Order: sequence, then structure tokens, then C-alpha cells
Amino acid sequence: MVRHLEWKRTFTVLAALSLAPCSAYASPYSTINAAAVHDPVTVERLRGGIAILTGSGGNISVLVGTDGSFMVDAGIAVSRQKIETALKSLDSGMVRFVVNTHWHWDHADGNAWLRASGATIIADPHTIGKLSRTVRVEEWEHTFPPIPKASLPTDALPRDRVMHFGGEGISIRHYRPGHTDGDLSVYFWHADVLATGDTFWNGMYPFIDYIGGGSIDGAIRAANENLALAGENTQVIPGHGPLGDRAQLTEFRDMLVSVRARVAALKSKGQSESDVVAAKPTSDLDGKWGQALISGDLFTRLVYRGV
Repeated sequence: MVRHLEWKRTFTVLAALSLAPCSAYASPYSTINAAAVHDPVTVERLRGGIAILTGSGGNISVLVGTDGSFMVDAGIAVSRQKIETALKSLDSGMVRFVVNTHWHWDHADGNAWLRASGATIIADPHTIGKLSRTVRVEEWEHTFPPIPKASLPTDALPRDRVMHFGGEGISIRHYRPGHTDGDLSVYFWHADVLATGDTFWNGMYPFIDYIGGGSIDGAIRAANENLALAGENTQVIPGHGPLGDRAQLTEFRDMLVSVRARVAALKSKGQSESDVVAAKPTSDLDGKWGQALISGDLFTRLVYRGV
């Protein structure tokens, strides 16, 4: 119940933004950064020496071993001190490896301080490419400049990889373009824990980064890939939202398929994007899925672009 209330509180603040590309709203980028400044970074321990850190943008996964720790995603840089405090509470030792599940700042902004601390940063080449150049994301009302070369990931991962760390087997797998064109999943074999990055938003509409190579069809494909990886007892760490399971992955996939079909049907009749948004094709779903970062209207626009 405490975890549920923490997520509800965080997303109630952010929901007012709806991440809509409109000057009437505060910049989502600035507001999410401000939340990272003020919100605590909380620790939820899972099985197998794995924990989730929340409160710095996207979820951060940590595997603690005898010779240090292995992280999935790096959070927002303004949260550094709170992340370090959370890591110390886990007796994590030195961070040895960090996997960027994709390029978005709320998952990769902490790369600079983690790399400077000695961590190897692993990322898909497309992720490194996005971080290396100027990218404008209208829905976030922000232009991301190239990050310094000294802060880029150090280990480009063009193919899937198996690693062994802290007594755990780890599979790092590529999705085909889905949320972005550089998404990675991380599966911890013995603990049976899957970290999906932003290919899974538990209980909420996801952002689809078309500028970054994503699409609604890719998002559905990635959701199906997650279902193929997750068993009945798998703990699933989403990019956003509380810890999930296979049943919640299925709900999420089914929602994506349903919204795509509804929007496609309206678009096939020649309706414009504005007409389709006005038709409120997600109205019966918004009470569950539209109460967080992405509103039903914005999600409809994102889906419309891809059908």
C-alpha cells in the first residue's frame, strides 16, 4: 500500500502536465527534473540481491554482488546524492556496470557521474548516437544537446550479450524498434527478474518516441517480446510505475492493441488527428491508464502518427 501511494503521489503531480506540446503547460522536462530534486529516492528490495530505486525519473534496477553492483539505468543527474545514499543502504560497493535501456534523459542522465566513478556504461549504438547529437522532443518541450564525449556510454552493444556478475547470469537483449530504436531489456536468470525499460509502463499510457525511432506497432511488438520472456513468477521492473508481473504485462499489451485498433478505424474513415482526438477513443480507458504522465489525448495523438 505504501508503494502504491508513493507512485500515486508522484504521478498526480505530473499528470497535470499531460506531456502535451502546448506552451500553456510548464515544460515537462523542467517539471520532471524538479520532481527529481524534491522527491526522495526510495529502495524496494526484490529477490536475488536485486532492488528497485524510484524517484529519479525512470526506475533504476540494482544487482548487488560481492565485488560491487550492476545497475540498469542511471536516473537523472540532479538525484546523484540521493541515489548514492540509496546505493550505500544496499551495501552496493562500487558500481561496476550500468546498462542504459534507451537514450532518454530520465534513464541516462546519470551516466556522467557513474562513468566518472569508474562504471562501464553499456548501451545500444542507436542510444549512443542519440546522446551524441542534438535531439528536439516537442512533447517534452526540450532540445537535448549532445552530451560530452567523456559522459557517453563506453561499451556499444550491437548484439545481445550474456554476462555473469555477483553469482547471477544476466541476459541483455535488443528489442526491434519499439519505444525507441535502441531499447534493451535485462533479465536476471536466477532471480527471475526482468527489467524492461520504457517498453513497459505499468498501469499507464506509455510515451512513444517517434523522433527516436519508436512506433505503436513497435511498442506492441516489444510488449509481446516481454511476454515471451516473462514466466508466471517473473518479477517485471517497468520503466515507469510499480513492480509488475506477467498478468500486468498482458493488460498493457492488450491496451496497446485495443487503442491502436480504435484509432486506426477512425483514421481509415479519413478523420484528421484533431478529429480522432475529439472523438475520445480512449475515454473508457483513461480512468485506469491516463492518470499519470501521458493523457488519453496525447496517447491518441501518438498512436495516430503510427497507423
